[in-house]
Amino acid sequence: MVTEQQAFELLKELKDPILHKTLEETNGIIEVKVKEEKSHISIKIALAKTGTPEQLQLQIQIVDMLKKAGAKTVGIRFAELPEEELEKHRASGDLPGSGSANLLSPDSKTTFIAIASGKGGVGKSTVSVNLAVALARLGKKVGLIDADIYGFSVPDMMGITTRPQVKGNSIIPVDRFGVKVISMGFFVEDNSPVIWRGPMLGKMLNNFFTEVEWGELDYLLLDLPPGTGDVALDVHTMLPSCKEIIVTTPHPTAAFVAARAGAMALRTDHEILGVIENMSYFESKLTGEKEFVFGQGGGDKLADELRTELLGKLPLQQPDWDEEDFAPSVYDENHQIGRIYSDIAEKMINLLN
Repeated sequence: MVTEQQAFELLKELKDPILHKTLEETNGIIEVKVKEEKSHISIKIALAKTGTPEQLQLQIQIVDMLKKAGAKTVGIRFAELPEEELEKHRASGDLPGSGSANLLSPDSKTTFIAIASGKGGVGKSTVSVNLAVALARLGKKVGLIDADIYGFSVPDMMGITTRPQVKGNSIIPVDRFGVKVISMGFFVEDNSPVIWRGPMLGKMLNNFFTEVEWGELDYLLLDLPPGTGDVALDVHTMLPSCKEIIVTTPHPTAAFVAARAGAMALRTDHEILGVIENMSYFESKLTGEKEFVFGQGGGDKLADELRTELLGKLPLQQPDWDEEDFAPSVYDENHQIGRIYSDIAEKMINLLN
């Protein structure tokens, strides 16, 4: 089992991701405690800034390092460095300012479009990805935030195998199909679960807006988690002028549940841009016959209830996979469903102009 002194010696060489100085130089190691009978070590680390993607990377690094040293379990708490410590580094020029434009500022010309649903499993992330790609194909500057922090899936759906680069104090999003993408999935290892409470998730989401070098964007799409939980509420609070698209299936119950997400948007003064009905029907390639696997009418009913329009109906059909440029959920622009997404994207642009 690793001792407290051994743990301190290992930790002191790690660097604060904002100050780029060792934790020993920043006095960032607040507490190290070892419970030998349980082979457990708990530590408290102070950083120049908490709630950042770099903090999560550091957390993963610390856990891995201490487990290799002999600990069976590791508990980590993070705090921010006291102001007097920060002032030392500010005076010496070691504390950088953010180099990215703040999309949340009143001067931002970016239109925010949240893609929401009342429940999981209706294809909300697929819709988010393909709408972003369709808008980019129409010549728009598009960003996509995978705000489904617990159930992130956008990188896998788009076939993204690289990670964002860090430039100074800013994160450079990954560019795929002309869309700038940022996701919690970039900052966890081996598809690990994210075990964070609401306030930390809100901080992470805020950093996706303020710490990422988005450049000029016409539209920033947000793939929200399903339902009306903490993250969705944070988005509604952060983005007072956000537009929303509600995704449902034709099933009456799915539309009933989706109405809650729409009601939340209306209560927080978000404008509902429209409804998209996914999995509307299955069309046989042999006979051309349509089978309404999940029933009919859910999208129309939801649009009527929310006093908005039905932007489009998407059938059940798999994209054509290209093994050399694999993106399992992105439809080619000439695919039947790719053309429907293009039509929806054009409708969105007309509604927003």
